[in-house]
Amino acid sequence: MKALKTLVLYSILILIAASCNMGSKKVKNLAPNAHQVVAEEVIPTSNYTYVRVTEDDNEYWLATEMMDVKKGGTYFWSLGGEMTNFKSRELNRTFPKIMFIGDFTDKPITTDMKSGVQKPTLQSMAGKQMAPQKEGIKVDKAPGGITIAELYAKSSSYAGKPVEIRGEVVKFATDIMHINWAHIQDGTRDGDKYDLAVTTRDTVKVGDVVIFEGTISVNKDFGAGYKYEVIMEAAKKK
Repeated sequence: MKALKTLVLYSILILIAASCNMGSKKVKNLAPNAHQVVAEEVIPTSNYTYVRVTEDDNEYWLATEMMDVKKGGTYFWSLGGEMTNFKSRELNRTFPKIMFIGDFTDKPITTDMKSGVQKPTLQSMAGKQMAPQKEGIKVDKAPGGITIAELYAKSSSYAGKPVEIRGEVVKFATDIMHINWAHIQDGTRDGDKYDLAVTTRDTVKVGDVVIFEGTISVNKDFGAGYKYEVIMEAAKKK
């Protein structure tokens, strides 16, 4: 009887170990740029969901749009960018390094599109949410212009009108939907709004302090995840 109990206990332990390994078993046909991770810790906030993950023998933090992430679950991503010394105001915490992910999913991102797995689209954080707030920015208002805080506070009154805003470029991407995209911040904020997306034909670099003049649109939906409460369009760098 004792031997039988020992055998049963041993079998249960094997099953538990097998189930644990199953969750982290590597998907064979992952896309070349796809990552498979296990969620070790999950911190939801009003802007992002922060997740501490393990990938093979590496551990790191990532942030994605607000979503239900299960601790211990296996997830996948392929679109992301790293930020250093990022401070979360909500968490009152600075992450030395953190990845901001645009296509975090519990569905494998594979090379076999016939498997029924949806191919990820470029629904980047630049399109779906504001860029993370950069600490230490303090930019003087453009002569005759407005601040980002003023824009958000009275966005409806600026809709369809040209405005000038000076800000520091915190993100820049070229040739998305045949136009360049910039995110600028000036150190002002209206509630939780501190970042302005700008479409432009001009080229800038992250860190540049520029004045953009363009037309303000509100509740703009370009599709493919690019939705904006407020955006400056067809802007020109002055």
